[in-house]
Amino acid sequence: MHRQRISKVYFSLIHWRDFRLKVFWEGILIGLLAGAVVVLFRYLLEQAEIYRTLLYQFFQEDHFFFGGAWFLVLLAIAYILGWLVKREPMASGSGIPQVKGILLGLMKMQWLSVLIHKLVGGVLAIGSGLSLGREGPSIQLGAAVGQGISRMLGRTKMEQHYLMTSGASAGLAAAFNAPLAGVMFSFEELHKNFSSAVLMTVVAAAVTADVVTQHFFGFSPVFTFAGLPVFPTAFYGWIVLLGILMGLFSILFNYCLIKSLDLYERTGLSIKKKAAIPLLIAGILGFFLPQVLGGGNQLVNALSMGRMGVNMLFILLAVKFLFTMISYGSGVPGGIFLPMLVLGALAGDLYGQVLSSLGLFQIGYNGNFIVLAMAAYFSAIVKAPITGSVLIMEMTGSFEHMLSLIVVSMAAYVVADICKGKPVYEALLNRSLRKQGKDSSVMGQKRMVVEAVIASGALIERKEVKDVNWPDKALLVSIKRGEQELVPQGDTRMLAGDYIYVLVGVDKADEIRLLAGDNI
Repeated sequence: MHRQRISKVYFSLIHWRDFRLKVFWEGILIGLLAGAVVVLFRYLLEQAEIYRTLLYQFFQEDHFFFGGAWFLVLLAIAYILGWLVKREPMASGSGIPQVKGILLGLMKMQWLSVLIHKLVGGVLAIGSGLSLGREGPSIQLGAAVGQGISRMLGRTKMEQHYLMTSGASAGLAAAFNAPLAGVMFSFEELHKNFSSAVLMTVVAAAVTADVVTQHFFGFSPVFTFAGLPVFPTAFYGWIVLLGILMGLFSILFNYCLIKSLDLYERTGLSIKKKAAIPLLIAGILGFFLPQVLGGGNQLVNALSMGRMGVNMLFILLAVKFLFTMISYGSGVPGGIFLPMLVLGALAGDLYGQVLSSLGLFQIGYNGNFIVLAMAAYFSAIVKAPITGSVLIMEMTGSFEHMLSLIVVSMAAYVVADICKGKPVYEALLNRSLRKQGKDSSVMGQKRMVVEAVIASGALIERKEVKDVNWPDKALLVSIKRGEQELVPQGDTRMLAGDYIYVLVGVDKADEIRLLAGDNI
């Protein structure tokens, strides 16, 4: 059976042009289905937010008895969430670490079960007011659709990875009306490779999903920032300073996020009781500070109108930060993507108002600082500066601000890197694997086909196959040079730009990428 799977992979590599065309059409199919699923998810969350807002307004109109009954409803929701997560553990949390784990061959997912439990659990958790985002669940929902299509069509593991990556791209594109960000996220965070086959299927899925989303939600960006002035290049020093501050802030975010998970775990509480803690807090905040509930789309749009003072911004930033940690640490379905963007927006507005109060900047540039801080915070936390720049550009419609977005994102990224900050999703994945008792010996028992492009100056550039110190039990399956298929021989010389396909243990995959210099 193993030999049959390898022969299928080798057949795909030999018929590469046909394979790329096949995954392109499959990407369109995945985009349609994943887009439809995420559209449903977004619609249910938007309706939940509308009714939640109306509900708290009703409670505050001298209907305190019903307000007390609402806390009983929240406890019931906690019970349901606990039941859902216990029944399908892969539906807990963001979903992005799980997708990364599956693509690395370290986790397994039953796509239909995850699809159902994640959808229902995400709507209940985020809709009831927890400070969680829809993007992580949307990415996992899209990946589940990709896996489902792959399973139903009887595809190989290699092709399944391509289709899951395209599904994840479609999920992000549909969640935020951001097809380019969906593509870049798949390359920068998931697949770690700019393969032509991945490019075709990912772009097809992301664009198709975005078309589906725009049909239902329109063409407007997620955040409303109309008429932002172009930031003067003479003042880019303030952008770099903002990036530095957001890079330092990202270290605090990642540290507190992991610690919140550890703290919940040390309590020994069941998932139902863990879920009850943030839900009851959400019930209280709904009466006193409803702005921090949910993902935070409306809060960012309110910031764009410039109606909040420094004191209120500081309160919202502190409470949103703490509530996000409490919400995510409980382990219920929901992501951190959107809450981290909201935190970045609050910090950016605070930064801009402080500069304005000191007479260093005009108040008219506050919107710029909000947008730039979101990109910087995301880039530093996720360690994906390209995705951060493109994502915020698409989410805010700030296409003429690409230069400033890149500058602030790279500044934040460099600071986080100097401080040895780890990408948050990688840290969450490693924590999950340790919790499951999966060490390097378990990883070494699993095999995967690694695709890597040889970079200029790489260790194996211009070397013959026989002269390379390959990892143990590694098998070089194929070399592609443009459209040419090379059958690896001992005297085959590998050049920069070649794509190599190596069958190797999961624990040795990074060694192959290091040899090729393909370490995006």
